[in-house]
Amino acid sequence: MKMLRNILSVIVIVLAGYSLFTQNFEFMPYLMLILSFSVLLTGVIELKKDKKAFSGYSSTIASLFVFFVSITMLLS
Repeated sequence: MKMLRNILSVIVIVLAGYSLFTQNFEFMPYLMLILSFSVLLTGVIELKKDKKAFSGYSSTIASLFVFFVSITMLLS
């Protein structure tokens, strides 16, 4: 799971860098979708550590919000 999170994080950084340098923002919904999966994995990893801390729950809630925003951007 940590390996998948790291791969998704690298993809997000590459897409963000591409958008930043080329000023081409057509991949932004895809970037946000991948970012939401990465943050969701972070939240799940935190919750699996038996740390019922605020960070695991907040990461999960934030990832759901970003997921819905990215789906809205893709559909519009």
